[in-house]
Amino acid sequence: MATVHYIIGGHVQRVGFRRFALHHAHRLDLHGFTTNLEDGTVECLAQGDVTALTEFETLLRQGPQHAEVTSVVCTDLSESRKYGTFRIL
Repeated sequence: MATVHYIIGGHVQRVGFRRFALHHAHRLDLHGFTTNLEDGTVECLAQGDVTALTEFETLLRQGPQHAEVTSVVCTDLSESRKYGTFRIL
């Protein structure tokens, strides 16, 4: 199991990005959270299988239909905490 922290930039708020992330995280059996940040970015923290996390990153880079993703910063974490069901904060 791996844990990855993502910061997604661009036109990513008020376009359904967090619901998009939630849907795909559940589909991929990932745990963690997503939230809007005050600077206009979206933060995600996902924990699960490396293959699922790779697919999740690809999806985050695409975003939902009305989003315009300009950047995704990924940081691998050595997280010992276990996260519950992926949720929107």
